[in-house]
Amino acid sequence: MSKEIINSENAAKPLGAYPHARRVGNLLFLSGIGSRSATDNTIPGLELDSEGNILKYDIAAETHQCFANVKAVLEASGSSWDRIVDVTVFLTNMKSDFAVYNKIYAEYFTSVQACRTTVEVKSLPTPIAIELKVIATID
Repeated sequence: MSKEIINSENAAKPLGAYPHARRVGNLLFLSGIGSRSATDNTIPGLELDSEGNILKYDIAAETHQCFANVKAVLEASGSSWDRIVDVTVFLTNMKSDFAVYNKIYAEYFTSVQACRTTVEVKSLPTPIAIELKVIATID
């Protein structure tokens, strides 16, 4: 069974010793992909105080950026959005963010019908509010 490591210049660089994705057979496993911009590592809509505490963030802007990053990794891997079969979503504030995220998710995923799990986590490695873990198929 073939195994291939994939990284994309069009998604934010991984924060550790892991690839954006790994292909095993006809399955593509994406590492956690967040909302950091690939061009400058910024997080859309995020404002921090001088000590790095979150003053405000924009879950809609982050969700769109996160999805764009996932799409970039899928395409760099030879897959595509419509080949997603399973998504695990991590939100840092389920109560405040779920409704907005879920509405945007429906815009992107209604025709895809991927399986989905959404969980709340206390924090993520950078001050992002959303991260996706994706499994897709690939030829």
